[in-house]
Amino acid sequence: MVRMLVLMLCTGGTAIAADVASSRSYPEKPIRLVVPRPPGSQVDTVARLFGQKLGEALGKAIVVDNASGAAGNIAADRVAKAAPDGYTLGLLDESQILINPNLYRLGYDPSKDFTPVSLVTLSSNILVVHNGVPAKSVSDLVALAKAQPGVLNFASGGSGSSPHMAAELFKSTAGIDVVHIPYKGVVVAIPDLLAARVSMMFSPISLVLPLARAGKLRALAVTSPKRSAAVPELPTIAESYPGFEYISWYGLLAPAKTPAAVVGRLNAETVRALAAPDLTARLIDVGLERTSSSAEEFAALIKSDIPKWARIVKAASLKPE
Repeated sequence: MVRMLVLMLCTGGTAIAADVASSRSYPEKPIRLVVPRPPGSQVDTVARLFGQKLGEALGKAIVVDNASGAAGNIAADRVAKAAPDGYTLGLLDESQILINPNLYRLGYDPSKDFTPVSLVTLSSNILVVHNGVPAKSVSDLVALAKAQPGVLNFASGGSGSSPHMAAELFKSTAGIDVVHIPYKGVVVAIPDLLAARVSMMFSPISLVLPLARAGKLRALAVTSPKRSAAVPELPTIAESYPGFEYISWYGLLAPAKTPAAVVGRLNAETVRALAAPDLTARLIDVGLERTSSSAEEFAALIKSDIPKWARIVKAASLKPE
């Protein structure tokens, strides 16, 4: 028994030593960065901007892998099932980690199959209505919805998408009955909003702000707890409903059991890459705020938000499309 224990300890020590040695030389080859949307999407843009800086910091190329489809679950599954060696990472968002587990039967467990590395960006959605809606503020819109329950509707980029969940949280907070009209992406929904076939929509800022500033849509508020640097003239929903907050994020995740030394290196270089002033400016241009966190902080955020969104999805009786 003693001999077996010694053998186990020696074998374990050898494995740990190998992990440490491997981590010191990491990376030795290009790194694949999996994203859940197609080329030209917001997350693809972020991946290419951030990936270039991270690659420079690590001294190896970052190759973007667009694994779109299935509400981002294909990309998340690809990362979860990859070898935990630091050469396959995911730039994922809250939909794959917090929302989709409540809507789909997944091949991965968001609480067990990933090692969070760092947050990368934060963003708020913007609430816009078509010009025929007689509401000039959030309070006006809520009053109108309460006077006509079930009459107003809202577009989204699909069930479980960030714009959809922002709207569901708004409905719950304000106590209104507004009908959900899902589309296959926010961009696809915009023409119907402009044509007044839908009443309103929550959207990433960059997609609708030019239309609002051109007078083609009316912007009412943003979903962040503080006003957005991209559109500081707009109030937050929290100014009318204290405590309301919906923040979208993109975060860097590795497969579970990725060596701690590799995660530490990735975190340190992510923080360094995100500090570049030109990257900050480019991200603001697409309506995003760069951020970073420790791996532990990111993991704690995910852990605290999983039950929160499970409750919201259940209360709204949401179903996949």
